[in-house]
Amino acid sequence: MSEIINNREQEKLDKSKRQEMLKEIIKDLHAGKSVEEVKQRFNDAVGTISVAEISDMEHSLMVEEGISVEEVQRLCSVHTEVFKGSIEEIHNQNEPEQQPGHPIHTFKLENRAIDQHVNFKLQLHTERFEKDQSEENIKKLIDDLSELLDIDKHYSRKENLLFPFLEKYGIFGPTKVMWGVDDRIRAAIKKARMELVNGDLNTKEIVESLNYIIYEVTEMIYKEENILFPMSLQTLTEDEWIKIANESDIIGYTFAEPAGVWKPERAGVDGNVHSGEGYIKLETGILTVDQLENMMNHLPVDITYIDKDDFVRYFSHGKERIFHRTKSVIGRTVQNCHPPQSAHIVNELLDDFKSGKKDSEDFWIKFRDKYVLIRYFAVKDKDGNYAGTLEFTQNIGPIQEITGEKRLMS
Repeated sequence: MSEIINNREQEKLDKSKRQEMLKEIIKDLHAGKSVEEVKQRFNDAVGTISVAEISDMEHSLMVEEGISVEEVQRLCSVHTEVFKGSIEEIHNQNEPEQQPGHPIHTFKLENRAIDQHVNFKLQLHTERFEKDQSEENIKKLIDDLSELLDIDKHYSRKENLLFPFLEKYGIFGPTKVMWGVDDRIRAAIKKARMELVNGDLNTKEIVESLNYIIYEVTEMIYKEENILFPMSLQTLTEDEWIKIANESDIIGYTFAEPAGVWKPERAGVDGNVHSGEGYIKLETGILTVDQLENMMNHLPVDITYIDKDDFVRYFSHGKERIFHRTKSVIGRTVQNCHPPQSAHIVNELLDDFKSGKKDSEDFWIKFRDKYVLIRYFAVKDKDGNYAGTLEFTQNIGPIQEITGEKRLMS
C-alpha cells in the first residue's frame, strides 16, 4: 500500500513539474519565440504521456493557472508539430468517434461551425456595431443571434441523449454544471437579441453581452472536446452510442448535419425493447402491445409517466410532440430531465403529490406558435397509495378558437 501511495505522490510531482515547464514554454511563445525554438523543450516536458493527458494538462493550465484560451491554443499548435501532424492525425482514424455519423464526430462538426459563427461572424459584427450603431449593423447582429439560437439543438442532444448515460454510471457533477452553463448561454443569446430588436441600445452593455456570449460559447466548445467527449468515450458502450445516434434526428442539429451514417463493425443492434407481439390483459379489455402503442401515440396529447420513485417509465411519441423526448430518458429520474435551476420546482410538486397535499397541478404557457396546457396528476393505486405522476400536455390554441356548435360531419 505504501508503494502505491508513493507512486501516486511521484505522479503528482511529475505532473506539477511538467505544468511548470509548459507554463514557461507558453511565456516564451508569448514573448515571440517560434515553435521550432520550443519544440525540444516541449518534448522534454511531456515525455511519453498521451494526447489525452496533454489535453487534461491544458485544461488544468486554464482552470488552475488562469492561462488564457488563446495561449493554450498556441500550445496546441506546438504539440501538433511535436507529433508531426494535425490534431486530427494525432488520433487514430480507426476509432469509432472519427467515423462520420458517430455522435461525437457530429458534435465536433457542429462545434467547428459554431466556432466559426461566433468567433468570426458575430465577433466581426460586434466590432462594427461598437463603432457604428447603424440599422444595418444592428440587423446583422439580430440575424447572427437568431441563427445562434439554433445552438439549443446541440445542447439539447448533449443534455437529453448523452447526459442520461453518464448519469447511469454515476457521473452527475459535470453534467449538472455543464447544463447550467448551457442555460446561461441560451438566456444570454435571447436577452441580447431582444434588446437589439426592442431598440434598448446601451452600446456598452450590449457589446459586453455579445462578448460574454462569444467567450462562453467558445469555452463550452473547449470543455466539451477536452473533458466531456473524452470522458464519454471512455465510459459509454457501443450499444449506447448506437442509441444516441439513432435518436439524434429527433432533436436536430446546429449548423451541420451528420457526415454519414455510422455503421459499427458489430451489426444487428436496433435498440428495440419488444417485437410488438404478445397481449396485455387490462381490467376492461385485452390489447396487443402494438394496439396499445398505436392507441397511445394517436392521442392528440403528449403523455409522460413517472413512477413512485421519480423514474421516467413511459412517454407517448406521436407525430407532433410539443416537447421533444428521447428514449434515453427512460429509467432516468425526472429531476435529471430538467435544468438544475428548475429541479426544486419538480421536487416541490412531487412532494405535494406524495404527501396527498395535492392531486393535480396545471400550468399554461406560450410555446413557439402554440398555447400549451400542461397538467400533472398524482396517480394512485387501488388502495389510494401514491403510485406515480402523469404529465399531460396539449396545445389548446385551436380549442380556444371553437365557437358555436357542430353537430354534423364535415
